[in-house]
Amino acid sequence: MLNPDAHLHEKLFTDELPKAATRDGFGKGAVEAGTADARVVVLCADLKESTRAEEFEKAFPERFVELGVAEQNMAAVAAGMALAGKIPFIASYAVFSPGRNYEQIRTTIALNEVPVKICGMHAGVSVGPDGATHQMLEDIGMMRMLPGMTVIAPGDAEEARKAVVAAARLEKPVYLRFGRSATSAFTTEETPFAVGKALALWNSDAPKAALLSTGSLSYEALLAVHALEKEGVETLVLHVPTIKPLDTEAILDAAQRAGRVITVEEHQAMGGFGSAVAEFLAEHHPVPVRRLGIRDQFGQSGAPEQLLEHYGLDASAIVNAVKHLIGGL
Repeated sequence: MLNPDAHLHEKLFTDELPKAATRDGFGKGAVEAGTADARVVVLCADLKESTRAEEFEKAFPERFVELGVAEQNMAAVAAGMALAGKIPFIASYAVFSPGRNYEQIRTTIALNEVPVKICGMHAGVSVGPDGATHQMLEDIGMMRMLPGMTVIAPGDAEEARKAVVAAARLEKPVYLRFGRSATSAFTTEETPFAVGKALALWNSDAPKAALLSTGSLSYEALLAVHALEKEGVETLVLHVPTIKPLDTEAILDAAQRAGRVITVEEHQAMGGFGSAVAEFLAEHHPVPVRRLGIRDQFGQSGAPEQLLEHYGLDASAIVNAVKHLIGGL
């Protein structure tokens, strides 16, 4: 059954559900954060249209800085601005930031514990035709290993907006992960969001498996449990937008109730969200865990929906994974 506390759309499983890219939520959220706090500034590396940083530039041209194709310099400049009292957001493709400027993020931002917000756009295989060079699949692992770094992967454009606003209020470094493709909006303006908190999207009385998902693939998880429910298979879905710090209380409860866990992410299975969940459960409540993600491969060109199917990350693949995990015990 749907969780009544999630404020989900009545049209959740219809073709009428609105769609937008999570990067669009960044554009709106940056303007909102900038309106609320004059210390907010946005820095970009020659990709203001693609990252939606142009929305902030239009609203606050005096607080927007275009640094050109210089992501490493952008991280260092942002760290200096943060030390001077600003709240900088740096925006580029995730393959370039944190991909190209990881050392500068580590040394000038994380090590100094300054509140720079690193915004990695076009993450995951759903970037589509851009192919392997632009499909960042390792960023969650890179960033969650940095001491003191908060890591957030919003599920849809509305949640992305809220995440940006919330990140601006945190006096610490934050990595926010955004996608390029338009994805289904499974939350609304009323849906609660808080950094470090998971959101129960689907609850059953006697779940046989718990689906823990992050980013826009949480909607694929919802589609999967909707199909499973029709077959009499009870499950639960826990959307986990904050990968670090994890909502360990909610994850532990889900694992205890269901006894089996499947994680879903548009990222390498190694080192990402699923690994974070497995690490926690291994130490606190060992249960069978299956991690759905990219298995030691780079991406490739293709339509977003084709790539999700190819890598076993769409609703149909999630249904099969649940059945296999349940049947294998």
